[in-house]
Amino acid sequence: MAGPYDVVVIGGGPGGYNAAIRAGQLGLKAACIEKRASGGAVAFGGTCLNVGCIPSKALLHASQRYEEAQKHFAGLGIKATVELDLPGMMGHKEKTVDQLVKGVAFLLKKNKVDPYFGTGRIVSAGKVEVTGADGKTEILETKNIVIATGSEVTPLPGVTIDEKTIVSSTGILSLAEVPKRLVVIGAGVIGLELGSVWRRLGAEVTCVEFLDRIVPGVDAEIAKDFQRILTRQGITFRLSSKVTKADTGANGVSVTIEPAKGGAAETLETDVLLVCIGRRPYIEGLGAKEAGVKVDARGRVETDGHGRTSVPGIWVIGDVTTGPMLAHKAEDEAMAVAELIAGKAGHVNYDVIPSVVYTWPEVASVGKTEEEVKAAGIAYKVGKFPFTANARAKTIAEKDGSVKVIADARTDRVLGCHIVGPEAGNLIMEVAVAMEFGASSEDIVRTCHAHPTLPEAVRQAAMAVDNRATQM
Repeated sequence: MAGPYDVVVIGGGPGGYNAAIRAGQLGLKAACIEKRASGGAVAFGGTCLNVGCIPSKALLHASQRYEEAQKHFAGLGIKATVELDLPGMMGHKEKTVDQLVKGVAFLLKKNKVDPYFGTGRIVSAGKVEVTGADGKTEILETKNIVIATGSEVTPLPGVTIDEKTIVSSTGILSLAEVPKRLVVIGAGVIGLELGSVWRRLGAEVTCVEFLDRIVPGVDAEIAKDFQRILTRQGITFRLSSKVTKADTGANGVSVTIEPAKGGAAETLETDVLLVCIGRRPYIEGLGAKEAGVKVDARGRVETDGHGRTSVPGIWVIGDVTTGPMLAHKAEDEAMAVAELIAGKAGHVNYDVIPSVVYTWPEVASVGKTEEEVKAAGIAYKVGKFPFTANARAKTIAEKDGSVKVIADARTDRVLGCHIVGPEAGNLIMEVAVAMEFGASSEDIVRTCHAHPTLPEAVRQAAMAVDNRATQM
């Protein structure tokens, strides 16, 4: 039996490795268990770093640069001839992932965290069994267990993923060639990001979505504008539609779709089918239920809102519990739980967790949507400002989109902000910080913004809350 440890973390993703690192910083004896391997070595970083956020952003960046050079340089007075080197682009992605995986391993070592390669299973409060790739087991004794096992791709009945022609968000990252046709099931964040990559590289992309809108959860007005932009870019949308079957043949995949509310079926032919209908908590073989940990009907480990499960000494963070499945949400929870275990005041403000869609233009949100504010019965005011009226956006030829600020009509406190436009993911952070400190739209207005910059659009939207935008 190894240990005793103060903390044993099961899962080495953004939640898990940050929890272990923070525990180490706080002087706790910590261990982190990870079962993913790459090149014969343990690959910390979870889905996000290995087959999610990081590789997809590497391809999004590279494909955007390719399309810029191919289609948009001429408008800036630059003549260029470009050629796609897909193996080279994939090499950039793999190099990026490899460097960051090694970086995480270094940080764990630096903070004296013991790494374990294998599958972790909770035997009971205070005991975790690790089964290595060779089948050998070891028991770790610990005062605290942190469940950070993340999530997995949600399967779709009638569609069998083979990671060749019918792929998940993992397989789509490693295609050997650009498909002529790509059908994406799901118009959420992941589907639109990955669909955008291959559209830029030359694929004809059709997105099938069960709902009557794209990016559910995003402010409806922003989502509508976003869809118009993506349609102009060449993505075809089939909304209010469901996929009931997919058959692989010599010439690709035959996809059967029907209206969501029922009706006549039709067939779409495609070279590659991407299944992106969401993710679900991963607790297979974890032993959590057997140890007495409560799990809800959706397979999420229940928490008291501060990371504690129903069993004292067992904690939970990240995708495997409630809340948005975002790496930075998991990281915040990791910090809070490690600090609570160490006797400090850990806390996560779930009202101020930003989200970003890394297409181009980007979409970013923080706080409540207009629909949520209205449903809550809160009197509110809205300020909007288009990038067409922003000087910096004009100079860089990125005029699509707008900023929307929602404020309490009585107190002027900012309730939410939603952006579709260039660098939206960076711009949203100004509002996130403002909201964390309880700022009003007036506070944003009275903060001097450099000119000419994109953040001026945020300030002008805040000014528009009180009908005093000066640049439109």
